[in-house]
Amino acid sequence: MLRLNEIKLPLDHAPDAVEQAVLRRLQLAPDALRGLAIARRGYDARKRGAISLVYSVDLDLRDEAAVLAAHAHDGRLARTPDVTYRYLRRPAATCLRPVVIGTGPCGLLAALVLAQMGLRPIILERGRIVRRRTVDTFAFWRRGALSPESNVQFGEGGAGTFSDGKLYSQISDPRHYGRKVLQEFVRAGAPEEILVVSKPHIGTFRLVSMVERMRETIEALGGEYRFETRVTGFCVGADRHRRRRIEGLELADGSTIEARCVVLATGHSARDTMIALHAAGVALVAKPLSIGVRIEHPQSLIDAARFGPQAGHAVLGAADYKLVHHAANGRGVYSFCMCPGGTVVAAASEPGGVVTNGMSQYSRAERNANAGIVVGLVPEDFRRTPQAGFDPDGPLAGIGFQRHWEMRAFEAGGGSYHAPAQTVGDFLAGRASTVLGAVVPSYKPGVIPADLAACLPDYAVQAIREALPQFDRRLRGFALADAVMTGVETRTSSPVRVPRGPDGQSLNVAGLFPAGEGAGYAGGILSAGVDGIRAAEAVVAALARSEAAISASAPT
Repeated sequence: MLRLNEIKLPLDHAPDAVEQAVLRRLQLAPDALRGLAIARRGYDARKRGAISLVYSVDLDLRDEAAVLAAHAHDGRLARTPDVTYRYLRRPAATCLRPVVIGTGPCGLLAALVLAQMGLRPIILERGRIVRRRTVDTFAFWRRGALSPESNVQFGEGGAGTFSDGKLYSQISDPRHYGRKVLQEFVRAGAPEEILVVSKPHIGTFRLVSMVERMRETIEALGGEYRFETRVTGFCVGADRHRRRRIEGLELADGSTIEARCVVLATGHSARDTMIALHAAGVALVAKPLSIGVRIEHPQSLIDAARFGPQAGHAVLGAADYKLVHHAANGRGVYSFCMCPGGTVVAAASEPGGVVTNGMSQYSRAERNANAGIVVGLVPEDFRRTPQAGFDPDGPLAGIGFQRHWEMRAFEAGGGSYHAPAQTVGDFLAGRASTVLGAVVPSYKPGVIPADLAACLPDYAVQAIREALPQFDRRLRGFALADAVMTGVETRTSSPVRVPRGPDGQSLNVAGLFPAGEGAGYAGGILSAGVDGIRAAEAVVAALARSEAAISASAPT
């Protein structure tokens, strides 16, 4: 088949308009086209009031070669890529089952692929099964009752379960692993449209049932889940060549599990795990991260600013946005994890800290739009912030930085997991809010009017104050005086990277396969799932090499 890209049509085009556009573009007679399938559908909203749909279409043609030759210089026409996932050859025998730590999208896809290749992984999850986790999380939102092991960050499904469920990424994916991730999600109950639309999303409630179905699939293939099982230590020994390698895992109940292949897929908030890795001598480095706030506007305002008179069109749905500003102080300010028609959620995982995040359901039908407005940081910034127990020049300094500002937000919110909030008008004027305006904040358990400057580094406050009016020039109404900002947003990414080599293993501990957001290799559901597949393949390749080495050393 051939793929034709960039077919632009009006929003309300006729049912046969795609086919007719193909025939016109390629100058074909109707009988030359045997069939077509929509490969991708997006929209071009650069001209408000003249928004167009943009299609990529796979074509079944009577004479592909002739059409390709006739349009050899058209970069929009090419052969349809082969996106079939091909499993690696399974090793003949393994003495120990691989272990996956974490059941977020990275761990979930790693475990699934390992199970599909017959390796019967053991999956360790510190939190609870997703239904019980949902109950615990809603109890925190309603009553401020934080469960440190069962919350937005920890539990089956990972942090992405309570998010907008975005399923797109800008990562390089030459082997089309992203397609494998989406196909597995569809098999687990996601709508088939995620295979076609340019910015697919699922929403929290659908993610819950999907995670359950994927667990059932993994278990049916021989995988074993162990919930409420927290890893507290890493047993590192040496092989016969005196190279350091993983030998086992210490668990919170005092037991130890023997392991030779461990996929580390803990997510970005497993700070105690990173501390344990450091104690075991695993190579770690501090990495850049971001800090800021969640901002909320009426979704109707964002729709009008983005879509103009076509706002509210059923095909377009709730509008999103992506904004970037380079401030005079050298800081980058950008929107993060934008959630159309969603809510701001309490995302703390440690006592005494306030953390915000955004979440949407599949319908994206809530009153407000929200997004993180965050400022980029580098590890050198961590030295400016008090470090409780961490070396400011060490690999864990970012954890101390995050904790410091989360605790400041907790204090500003009254010490009850209420969050400090401020109107944009007051923030720009440099005065604390005492009351909020027409935009009702969605954060639960609740908010306390405050001065967010007390919860952020000075350079971040300065950069955001400069950025908001600039964003308003690009998105009319963004600096609305009554728009509400809630703090703080600290968990945009992991503060630590676990370096790995080309073989997917830790640089100094063989058998440990760092992967996903927590190890610093992904950002979002899709990229984390893709990295989980890579980690599973790295495990299989390592086992195959070991098998080959044993075979080569065996007497003939």
